[in-house]
Amino acid sequence: MSDPMIEADQVSKTFGAVTALDRVDIRVPRGSVLGLLGHNGAGKTTLVHVLSTMLAPDGGTARVAGLDVTRHAHEVRGRIGLTGQFASVDEQLPGVDNLVLIGRLLGASRRDARARATELLEVFDLADAASRPARTYSGGMRRRLDLAASLVGQPEVIFLDEPTTGLDPASRVALWQIVEQLVGDGTTVLLTTQYLEEADRLADSITVLSEGRVVASGTAAELKERMGRRAVHVTLTDPGTAGPALRALTDAGLRPSHDESTGVLSTPLQASSDLTVVLRALDQAGAEVAGLDLAEPSLDDVYLHLSKKARATAA
Repeated sequence: MSDPMIEADQVSKTFGAVTALDRVDIRVPRGSVLGLLGHNGAGKTTLVHVLSTMLAPDGGTARVAGLDVTRHAHEVRGRIGLTGQFASVDEQLPGVDNLVLIGRLLGASRRDARARATELLEVFDLADAASRPARTYSGGMRRRLDLAASLVGQPEVIFLDEPTTGLDPASRVALWQIVEQLVGDGTTVLLTTQYLEEADRLADSITVLSEGRVVASGTAAELKERMGRRAVHVTLTDPGTAGPALRALTDAGLRPSHDESTGVLSTPLQASSDLTVVLRALDQAGAEVAGLDLAEPSLDDVYLHLSKKARATAA
């Protein structure tokens, strides 16, 4: 993997008797997005805090833009932007003053800070609200202002720790579009999220954490392929034929299930030829098919499978 902008090698972190990170390895190439998935307490935020110099690792090494986060913490902070799980803007200040203040703290002149603030307010569709106190902003507007604040210093690397938590679907999609634009311009992003559709859309690669350990890594497509569990979902013309259909599918060596609330029969497929077996069994059972859907495993399926497997192993 060439030109990594974020690296963790065997990074560990403990808090008393709790191991938050256990020899975690990640690599994020320049201009890409790593999606970090995991349940609450899996270690996602702890890893972000280590990489953004807010916490020192107890073991291993971490680098951002080629700089060790422990030995060169000040330099690293000048290269990164960070948006946490909750908006951190000053709600008493107008939107423009929030951004100007950050620019000044980063060493920009008043003129340059205001110019950068104006530019970002336009990009994030907040220009009309620039003079309003941030407390009057909607949740989506505050999150956009928070992300704009993390970009004042034009960072090479951005850490987004569950940035769309609590947002309505329209605001979430708007934030996704902004992230995609940033990555298109060459910014490197580490994104923690519990929204699997968010990782599926934005992430070039995905790392799944459980109990502080990496339990899987790869692209969304690779993780889905690893599951190897396609399924066929069948809607019957006559729901009364579901019983004979289930028996026929089971007798054919398949493992069907029946959702009584929807009337849909679902059968995992190990090979493409199994679809022919399904249709033949239904025909023999006298079950007429009204609809058939062949589905690949979703990222939700992968995540739930990996989480269950990891917890079983830990137990």
